[in-house]
Amino acid sequence: MSLHAVILAGGRGTRFWPASREKTPKQFLKIGGEESLLRMTARRLLPLSSADRLWIITNEAHIDIAAAHVPEIARARIVGEPVGRNTAPAIALAACLALRGDENAVILVAPADHWIADADAFGATVATAAAFAMTHDALVTFGIQPASPETGYGYIEAGEEVAPGVRRVVRFTEKPDRSTAEGFLAGGRHFWNSGIFVWRARVLRDELAKHAPAMIAACESIARAADFDAALRAGYAALPSISIDYALLERSDRVFVVPSRFTWSDVGSWDALAALLPQDEQGNVVEGEALLLDAKGCFVRATSGRLAAVVGVEDLLVLDTPDAILICPKSRAQDVKRIVDALESTGHRGLL
Repeated sequence: MSLHAVILAGGRGTRFWPASREKTPKQFLKIGGEESLLRMTARRLLPLSSADRLWIITNEAHIDIAAAHVPEIARARIVGEPVGRNTAPAIALAACLALRGDENAVILVAPADHWIADADAFGATVATAAAFAMTHDALVTFGIQPASPETGYGYIEAGEEVAPGVRRVVRFTEKPDRSTAEGFLAGGRHFWNSGIFVWRARVLRDELAKHAPAMIAACESIARAADFDAALRAGYAALPSISIDYALLERSDRVFVVPSRFTWSDVGSWDALAALLPQDEQGNVVEGEALLLDAKGCFVRATSGRLAAVVGVEDLLVLDTPDAILICPKSRAQDVKRIVDALESTGHRGLL
């Protein structure tokens, strides 16, 4: 089996402001470990593929930093998007690039900024998905056993088992309300949508030809161009900005799910990160120089070089960086993106 791997590293990480910025977004930060999220993702994928079968899709402004974080791969295998277009164009282009040299390529697609605890369990899940994709015209996604009625994730409803460890997808539900999520959790048929996929590149291309023909045709043209960089700059911006879920997975009848047993988080916000890190007896997570008195359930990350003192509060996020401070309830962690939107609209580009 010729397993290729694609790391999607083009996100902005706006919910991780003020640490995540335009020059160094979330995937390049050391969040929850001693290495960046991108580096940890590459370490997880390289043993399953190889350096000459790994692609990184990122912003063109971040090619240098991506190369520094994953020096094992050739610079030519780091594709810089001239403009962000969500996951569908990035995945489609990666499939077309893989097909240039391997018509039988099986591709593992993974975001650069997720946290996975058990590499062996992850590898076993990949093996199950890849074996099925190799012998079926299938688009396989990884489903995570839900641990809570999370309303910030998409859900996959699984149907009958079609092979050991593989089930047919009935439908996708994007970010349900609380009562719906509670019903999903109680019913036992739903999984969190991890955004990790395995498929043959040819099957993906053929399915996109049915459901998004203009997009896949444009990506094939870019991938085959004699001057790839010029074609990318000229043609990529014209592609639609759409996720692979909306562009294809919710439309195709060839989608399957492998229920996964590894511990996973999309690390989508500061409170999600806090849940992964060691806590003191009062449920606080502290990074950097901080003094907490009579505080409970707080996440304090002080990287400014000065002391952050927190007294008599509960369930707060306190992020202190050299040029900005963020303070908000942990329950409002998803709203940090609104700060970035406000800074953009008011012209404060220096803080982005």
